[in-house]
Amino acid sequence: MNLRTVRWLLALGVFGVGLVCAFQKPFREFPGFENENDPLPPDYGEKSEWVFARLMYPPAGGFRFRRGGGMGDWSQGNSFWTMDYPRADRHFARALRRLTRIHVRSVEQPVNLDDGDDVFNWPWMYGVEVGHWSLTDAQVVKMREYLLRGGFFMCDDFHGTREWAIFAESMQRVFPDRPIVEIESRDPIFHVLYDLDERYQIPGEQFVESGRTYERDGYEPHWRGIYDDKGRLMVAICFNMDIGDSLEWADSPAYPEKYSALGIRIAANYVVYSMTH
Repeated sequence: MNLRTVRWLLALGVFGVGLVCAFQKPFREFPGFENENDPLPPDYGEKSEWVFARLMYPPAGGFRFRRGGGMGDWSQGNSFWTMDYPRADRHFARALRRLTRIHVRSVEQPVNLDDGDDVFNWPWMYGVEVGHWSLTDAQVVKMREYLLRGGFFMCDDFHGTREWAIFAESMQRVFPDRPIVEIESRDPIFHVLYDLDERYQIPGEQFVESGRTYERDGYEPHWRGIYDDKGRLMVAICFNMDIGDSLEWADSPAYPEKYSALGIRIAANYVVYSMTH
């Protein structure tokens, strides 16, 4: 290959990266349930190879409320998808920078499935409080395409029989032909970065006062998933636990370190798995 060809390929690659970035939604912030006016890191605008993408979604009918009362517009924040936002996202971004060599953006990216093809720019996506979601028919189609095209979805912080039923209703519309199964401990996702054979229930911050690791009737933690035809885990389901709180409260002396340590390791494994499988 001659020098002229090499220069042409490099120029083409730079153009391609620029083209992808041009069609990404810019960084944006929304009001959240718990954490407002969280200061932006000074490098928040830096381009990076990995971003904590947070799924935006409409709430299920039985849970249509927002902080302060009223129905509100879920696409403008102050809805269930903003739980732990943005502190959990930014704490995890800092942790992942320290624990790996992944070039991580310091701020999150809220992603709306209704925003055209934007979701395809974010190959790893996190959904919180999915026991309160209700995907529309169009969002179901977009989510299925996103996952089958190589996307990875981690969901967390929902508890008990009722919330599982609400979560499963939307997820089974996404994949009516694919079962939700328990992820076996020998699965690579638990060993790609940290060996996580010894896992335990990760409670929300309520544990500090209640002393209970569970919520509602969610007594036993489950790490479940949905696989594609090649055995790649597409959906990683953290049920009856609250990894989001373990990230959000990782800097709190009152919240036990052992829960944050495991939460960060699980999420880090999921990120590295999604980038290598």
